[in-house]
Amino acid sequence: MSIFKRGNVYWYHFLFNGEHVQHSTKQGNPRTARQIEAAHRTALAKGEVGIEERKAAPMFADLAKRFIAHVEARHENKPQTVQFYAAKLSRLLEYPPIAGARLDRIDEGVIEGYVVARRATVGPATVNRELATLRRMLRLAHEWREIQRVPRIRLLTGERVRDFVLTRKQEEVYLGACPQPLNDIAVLMLETGLRIGEALHLEWADITLAPVNGARFGFLRVREGKSKNARRIIPLTDRAAAMLRERERSKVSGFVFANRDGKPYLGTSINHLHRDVCAPKVEGKRRAIFPSDFVMHSLRHTMLTRLGESGVDAFTIMRIAGHSSIVVSQRYIHPTPEAVERAFERLQLSGDFAVIEPKRLPPATVSATLAGTVAVSQ
Repeated sequence: MSIFKRGNVYWYHFLFNGEHVQHSTKQGNPRTARQIEAAHRTALAKGEVGIEERKAAPMFADLAKRFIAHVEARHENKPQTVQFYAAKLSRLLEYPPIAGARLDRIDEGVIEGYVVARRATVGPATVNRELATLRRMLRLAHEWREIQRVPRIRLLTGERVRDFVLTRKQEEVYLGACPQPLNDIAVLMLETGLRIGEALHLEWADITLAPVNGARFGFLRVREGKSKNARRIIPLTDRAAAMLRERERSKVSGFVFANRDGKPYLGTSINHLHRDVCAPKVEGKRRAIFPSDFVMHSLRHTMLTRLGESGVDAFTIMRIAGHSSIVVSQRYIHPTPEAVERAFERLQLSGDFAVIEPKRLPPATVSATLAGTVAVSQ
């Protein structure tokens, strides 16, 4: 017999004549659950009940419509998230073996065919984002009981990691060329480590410019983000506070970075401004001033790297950045031999420790059995 607990009640499942049978006992007692399972097995053996016919799995195209509706409902305040999934889904729908298949026919072989076809034209990072979208869709289908099994989806290796860090000189050149609102957004990201989406959706109600309760700095509040850890409070440096005070004088809506309609700027609009600064057009052709790896996210990466270089520990970086895992924060920590020595210096100075003299061994002539009384053998 096979029972398992889901929530507060037990379920049972078994195979009968090659068919999978699974039901809830609606009971919280395991002994009662086993009795109900046994009764169902007996009834099947006697022919008193029949095996329920499993309904056909829906088509992938049907799941696509339901998935987009799900994303729009769950991420109503995150249009970029909706656009992201819509774009990745459109690529999946361009591949007939997936688009025209029932969900239970999309197995590892079909998925590998998609990987091979897409890898011929795009890089591993693009393929991986599309595979991640497919995996989320199939997991939802399993959760909604449309399919019995989720195929294993393995991501590609070799993704290009953009870890560009601005030097102080490059920062000066970049900010000097930035128009508004890109300049102020860049300053805020460099001073707080906000994600671009967090910066664009920042509201004046979430900003306190004057220090309160004995604090040294004002602060801003991030109310939501990629994970629950994204909700955090970040102190404001003097440069960030000065920029916000200046911007507050001409605010047009509740958003700190609002367009003419009073709504937040789109990430795509800011990315276009950033591209024009990094590679402006000269006589119809773009001339790169900064490396192609320098993207808007590099401003956040630069700030967090500077924290690590200044000796900030990984747990503090995790709190400031809103990372979901300490593993992500640890990439910014690179301890030097000098930093290791300073750690031991702080340990030694953290309290008054008496210097304990090491115990001396008794002379060789001292009897082992009489060492406690320090009696010397005759």
